[in-house]
Amino acid sequence: MTATPATSNDGRISARLIGIAMVAALGGFLFGYDSAIINGTVDAVREQFGLGSALIGFTVSCALLGAAVGAWFAGVCAERYGRVRTMLIASFLLTISALGSGLAFGVWDLIWWRFVGGVGVGFASVIAPAYIAEIAPSRQRGRLATLQQLSLVVGIFLAFLASAFIVWDTGGAAEAGWFGLDSWRWMFLSELVPALLYGLLAARLPESPRYLVEKQRDDEARKVLTHVVGLAPGSETDTKVEEIRHTVHTERRQRFRDLLGSRFNFHPLVWVGIILSVFQQFVGINVIFYYSTTLWKSVGFQESDSFLISVITSVTNIVATIIAISLIDVLGRKTLLLIGSAIMTVSLGTMAVAFAQAVSVNGELQLPGSWGMIALVAANLFVVGFGASWGPIVWVLLGEMFPNSIRALALGVGGAAQWIANFVVSTTFPTLADAGLQVAYGIYAAFALLSLLFVWRYVRETNGRQLEQMTL
Repeated sequence: MTATPATSNDGRISARLIGIAMVAALGGFLFGYDSAIINGTVDAVREQFGLGSALIGFTVSCALLGAAVGAWFAGVCAERYGRVRTMLIASFLLTISALGSGLAFGVWDLIWWRFVGGVGVGFASVIAPAYIAEIAPSRQRGRLATLQQLSLVVGIFLAFLASAFIVWDTGGAAEAGWFGLDSWRWMFLSELVPALLYGLLAARLPESPRYLVEKQRDDEARKVLTHVVGLAPGSETDTKVEEIRHTVHTERRQRFRDLLGSRFNFHPLVWVGIILSVFQQFVGINVIFYYSTTLWKSVGFQESDSFLISVITSVTNIVATIIAISLIDVLGRKTLLLIGSAIMTVSLGTMAVAFAQAVSVNGELQLPGSWGMIALVAANLFVVGFGASWGPIVWVLLGEMFPNSIRALALGVGGAAQWIANFVVSTTFPTLADAGLQVAYGIYAAFALLSLLFVWRYVRETNGRQLEQMTL
């Protein structure tokens, strides 16, 4: 399948386009909020249900299995029913998960509702970058696509802030809160507001022009290209519709076999997407967001200080993402990934050395001397390195690096790989922490170094290229 030459103008930024991209990016907000709200509940849930390290690890990470399932089927759903309807499904799943988790009567009940919410997160995580990439002009696609990551880190920040407020008001995550419900239950219930808002706003979004052309709804696609993307009616929209038609399957649905380069093997480009996703998680970023409160308590910080540190870390993540937004269309995707890998390798290695200095005082671990501050600075440097590079850019690449003919399905496979990798890291961290935090962070540092080598050798730059120019 060959593409026609790209038009010189593929759209322009407008207030309406930014607003639509921001609504789609609310999927990233829910992705971040749901992922981080568990942070403040870990110790209270462990105490409430009498859980050991393995089971509390699974309770935290079971949502990631759901996210892998959701990401895998999000591509199929987006291809069959459209991008907007996929967002509505994500909103519904996250809404019922928030209710179920907040009112859970046992650990397996909680695990089930966390899994359901994870499916919703998987849907939201895949559909947001795909939709934004498909409505954005190529010259500004990076900045618009990173709105998802900005929403994600704002979601993480507000989840930490909500948890800190609830703990401040009630005296602790395990204490009784409003209407007699435990504080940790209110942390889960707080997700109801953004989940419902996401659904209400997503219902008003226009459908992706790429999806409309694929379904042979050309007149609707022309309207979106004119009123949202900013192309002039007439020749510009007709030319763009024709370009899209040459790069999508209009005669049949996308099929899984389209991702295969040989009988049982993915195309090399699909493998690049999968491995990028795995590296994004194997550097251990979500350990910071899922376990940071517990982590800092384990080396001598008080619970209130640990929550404050988590909030500061999430603010750092927001600042780093703003840096990424300002640089992604200037330096390009590949350069930022290489810089991020270098920063993460150094900072994670420093954390491993710092935690190796931990000593036991009255049965509790503490970092002596200045090592506690060194670990804290290194952790925030790691967040800066990740947030300004691998955090947003991997999702940007997954949304734009694949040809139109396989984008939805390939993005689903890459997203599923990311969530499975996230599950592996989150599930194994408590066990690795029992062996020594220096072991955990030493492993993450090694993967950060490997990620640098992989990007340098295999990742192609996509900056400034139109989606219709992407090939296998």
